[in-house]
Amino acid sequence: MLKKRDGQALVEFVILLPIFIFMIFAIIDFGKIWSVSNNLESRMDDVVTLYKENSSLEIIENDLNLKTDSITLEIQEEEKTTNIFLKKEVDIITPGLNLILKNPYEAKVKRVIYNE
Repeated sequence: MLKKRDGQALVEFVILLPIFIFMIFAIIDFGKIWSVSNNLESRMDDVVTLYKENSSLEIIENDLNLKTDSITLEIQEEEKTTNIFLKKEVDIITPGLNLILKNPYEAKVKRVIYNE
């Protein structure tokens, strides 16, 4: 007796296709988050340099075009340290992943400067 398995590959394809599509979109989203985080890290070097030159918050934002790139700068001065944060929102396109990472995802970079 021969069993017919003509539709087996099609059924397997239909079952696995959504998983592959989810994985591709998730890779794209994590790539966007990684890219934005690296961009914020490189911008942070410039922010710290300008901050150490005693520039004001407005001067730093204007010199580095942070407002036009929708990057938020936050400086928290404490007794012994100064915390500098750069934040940018990243839209998540993967269905389901946006529930886990909270759409829009907030990429954040922090530097701590010890006051002398």
